[in-house]
Amino acid sequence: MTGKELDRSVHQQLRTLSKENAEGVAQHLVMVAALLEAEDLVGAEAHAETAVRRAGRVPAAREALGLVAYRKGEWARALSEFRTARRLSGSSHMLPLMVDCERGLGRPERALELATSPEARTLTLEERVELAIVVSGIRRDLGQPQAAVLALRIPQLKSSARKPWTARLAYAYADALLATGDESGARDWFSRAADADDEGETDAADRLAELDGVVMVDLLEDEDDELTGADDVDDDAAGPSRRA
Repeated sequence: MTGKELDRSVHQQLRTLSKENAEGVAQHLVMVAALLEAEDLVGAEAHAETAVRRAGRVPAAREALGLVAYRKGEWARALSEFRTARRLSGSSHMLPLMVDCERGLGRPERALELATSPEARTLTLEERVELAIVVSGIRRDLGQPQAAVLALRIPQLKSSARKPWTARLAYAYADALLATGDESGARDWFSRAADADDEGETDAADRLAELDGVVMVDLLEDEDDELTGADDVDDDAAGPSRRA
């Protein structure tokens, strides 16, 4: 990791630091992204905290630490870091995650207020889609399934173009429809989500199978159980356990 993998906008932020420090912080930020992708939250947190110690007034550093806290479900800490990043940068692009943090903290009214704030109108198209997904979830939490459906009836829902949000939006809409009792509609949209989910972001295929009454059997798990049974019968003959 050289640090050069970062977006140009982040390198612009790092210009406030000395060259040596900027290079070091950039490398830590790249590692945060890589470790988050690898689901190593402990390692990601260590690099993010180091980045903040070395560049506490760089928005990208605070945002990175916020993302780690968000992935860990530490809603209050994540929200605090996102607020700090917004104050330093003047950008509200993390607003969907801030709304979700308020939801995680059990403050749905405050979350909805933030979702309809003037800052929400400054979001990009992708960010507005993410916000709609979060708002739909909040409506479901509040026992308002019809409102959850309506929150997702945005132009992007019916678009035939494949976008980064396509699978997640279709999945959220299927979930919302299912909450209203519309199993037929939910099945259709889980199917669309599964077709669009090339990256495995959702469990749409499994949800679709459940609606179709298909029982999923983990054959590998059964095989492991058989191997364990064999080991239990004759440990000396079988040698060390082969279970991962």
